[in-house]
Amino acid sequence: MNITPRGLATGIASLTGVALIAAGPVMIYEGVHGQHEVRSQLSEQLISFPAKGSASLPAAQAAYAGQQVTTGGQAKAYADMIETHIKEATGGKTYSQVSAAAMAAPNDTKLAGQKQTAFMGESLRGSLMGAYQAWEVTYLVTGLGLAFLGIGVATLAVTGLTEVSRRKLHVPDTIAALAENPSPGQPLM
Repeated sequence: MNITPRGLATGIASLTGVALIAAGPVMIYEGVHGQHEVRSQLSEQLISFPAKGSASLPAAQAAYAGQQVTTGGQAKAYADMIETHIKEATGGKTYSQVSAAAMAAPNDTKLAGQKQTAFMGESLRGSLMGAYQAWEVTYLVTGLGLAFLGIGVATLAVTGLTEVSRRKLHVPDTIAALAENPSPGQPLM
């Protein structure tokens, strides 16, 4: 068997196209499945934004009033709301600042309370930001799956068209012309 560089390149391009076509739908499925998982996990937590007009609903999150957190965007908005509440509770200090102050004054119950509030708030905020990031990654995975599928189809199409154009096919106008110039290696009848 004589393998030419062109034949090898065509074979590699074809295999790449097939691999991309196979990987594309898997990635699309995983992206969609990942979003369903994030939605399911958030829904099970039963986290809801405060009602419209509530003092605990910052103006930046007013559009989410009364909604249950079920998507990545909502998780981020709720995490941002928690951040606002933590800053209000601690006078704008971070958890590490409040914790250091509480350790320096172990009998200060106000600082101990702020430390507890900041810790719990930052823990929930971190979990919600993790859900938001996972949600965003599902878009990336789905998009890459679509790109892989498209690139795979394009690769196979170009490879196929290149091979067809490489093999020059001569179709005679009449049967008599075919009898005069038969294709090499092909029997006439």
